[in-house]
Amino acid sequence: MHARFAPVRDCFHDLLTSGRETGASLAIWYDGQPVVDLVGGSRTTDGPEVGARTTDGPEVGARTTDRPDGAAWRHDTLVNVYSVGKPVAALCLLMLVDQGRIDLDAPVTRYWPEFRTPAIVRQVLSHTAGLPAFPVPRPATAITDWALLTGDLAAADPEWTPGSVAGEHAWTYGHLVGELVRRVDGRSVGRYLADEIAGPWRLDLGFGLAAADQRRCADLRYGDPQWPTRALGTPGSLRARAMGNPAGGLDLTVLNSPLWRGAEVPAVNLHATAAGLARLYAGLLAGGVLDGVRLFSPDLVAEATKVQYDGPDLVLDRIAQWTLGMQWEPDGSWGMGGIGGSSAWADPGRGYTFAYATATLAEHDRVDELAEALHSCL
Repeated sequence: MHARFAPVRDCFHDLLTSGRETGASLAIWYDGQPVVDLVGGSRTTDGPEVGARTTDGPEVGARTTDRPDGAAWRHDTLVNVYSVGKPVAALCLLMLVDQGRIDLDAPVTRYWPEFRTPAIVRQVLSHTAGLPAFPVPRPATAITDWALLTGDLAAADPEWTPGSVAGEHAWTYGHLVGELVRRVDGRSVGRYLADEIAGPWRLDLGFGLAAADQRRCADLRYGDPQWPTRALGTPGSLRARAMGNPAGGLDLTVLNSPLWRGAEVPAVNLHATAAGLARLYAGLLAGGVLDGVRLFSPDLVAEATKVQYDGPDLVLDRIAQWTLGMQWEPDGSWGMGGIGGSSAWADPGRGYTFAYATATLAEHDRVDELAEALHSCL
């Protein structure tokens, strides 16, 4: 790691030693080059939590404990990053837009005839389509039934006139975007991501993991037992409806199961390394090219990262700026945080990309402190 970024390493290490973090990875690119790649803590909940373990590239063992190797977080450890996956799913659809196979301003029904809501593709991508919650209560086992859930969405009436207001499509986003990909291309969004984006750009991330990749996954754990109650919000609220159906999306027995890891729930179950996410944003920040491999045109990246909606978000219950799949911040950065604390974004003004992937489901204060440490280096 570049000595310039030592404050970032120290902050990451402090999160582990204080117990605020139990297992995570952090990756940063600056000026087109990787400059930080840290992992630390445990990827399982088995065995004693002794001290902290931080490794950075070749300096493995610089700070270690005698935690069993099988439990140690490694550079290839995958973890569920929740909504950090929404822009990744969106990019699959946007690649088809870039190729001229989908029109952003065409009605969804052009590609998905059974779809009742009078929304256009652009509104689906910008969380303004009016379908923030699955309309029919479903059990956790329904996450494996793509046809059932997309059928529910196709038959639903929108909760507002499409385009009039936003509400993060918390659980539904990936099925809306993914079904458009499937209808036009024939592949599932997970297969499309693997073939067309993750493979060519060498990104360690995916939807619907095979057994071998599931064995690399970190177990999610609560930062405190009340986290899922806080995350869900007021019972019966739009937020609770958007995040609580199908059941199990905040339940560790579901989240750490082969059922969840093997399913495609693209709004919330991307499994990734921080390094993979930082690489992805580095390619976007460079205008759609990474290591000489162009996947997106500069015009597509510019359109995808431009604010499409600026106003109240009925699910987040605050003002939000949505691009085509990402949140835009007043400092000009764009990306997405996931409930629980993972986050990934690009900051064009400062010239960096940042990704944090954590197994400890808590608030975003850890990311805020790491970003502050990074900014102090720049």
